Amino acid sequence: MVQNDPLARKLGEEEMRSQLQEQPLHLRELSLAGHVALTGDILNLHDTYAIPPDRPYSFDARVDARLDYRTQSVLVVPLQDPAGNVLGVLELINALDRAGMMVPFDAQYESLVRSLASQAAVAIRNARLEDLSFKDALTDVYNRRYFMVRMEEEFKRHTRFDEPLSLALLDLDHFKEVNDRFGHRAGDEALRGVAHLLLKHSRSFSIVTRYGGDEFAIILVNTARPGALVYAERIRAVIEQHSFMHGRGTVSLGVASSPEDAATADDLIVAADKALYDAKRLGRNQVAGP
Repeated sequence: MVQNDPLARKLGEEEMRSQLQEQPLHLRELSLAGHVALTGDILNLHDTYAIPPDRPYSFDARVDARLDYRTQSVLVVPLQDPAGNVLGVLELINALDRAGMMVPFDAQYESLVRSLASQAAVAIRNARLEDLSFKDALTDVYNRRYFMVRMEEEFKRHTRFDEPLSLALLDLDHFKEVNDRFGHRAGDEALRGVAHLLLKHSRSFSIVTRYGGDEFAIILVNTARPGALVYAERIRAVIEQHSFMHGRGTVSLGVASSPEDAATADDLIVAADKALYDAKRLGRNQVAGP
């Protein structure tokens, strides 16, 4: 994907993309992007035309020459997922100051851009996983297999960037009675309804999954315990007020957070499961935490 506003104004959006995509970069060549893709390093260069010849990378000026353009300052960051896999490269060129003059990229922004690139890599990874049939056929949310993959990835990211991570497990109250009394069609409708409400009332980067049977798991990325408890209580209230095919229904939720409740992804699942058990033991239709 390419974007360059000066060239877009000069050539038009379509021609700009065509010109920039015309010449692919090969990873084994000594290019800036190839070096970052192969090593996972960050490159922050003030002037691409002043790279010393002893560096393990070089700048290919052929595109500049062809388009009558000058690439000067460059910040190149790997699109690296939490597992350390480099999926691509984010390359920013020609930083401008407030007066519109070309300046070097400030080094203090390197960690921020790397974090954004990591999130972009996760988004790319998510799209690829979705293509591998990680969706539950009945509810159209992610399935347990996908949950396990993402749980490990998000826990690694939590550990690496010191971001909070929470997990909410949700169980439909008296679901067997719904199936026995109203039939499996009503039970299926209830599961689809809960899944829809979870998607509607969760943030876009929360990961909603059907954990199994009548149980759902929601990975709450970058969410500390207080926020997770507020989220769980809101979901409980929304579902309690919803009319299903069989009538009203309630859910119980267990919430756990890291680092407070768990040192590993497995521990976080166990802690949330124990909290869910406590919510059901204490009378259902409520939220519990460790």
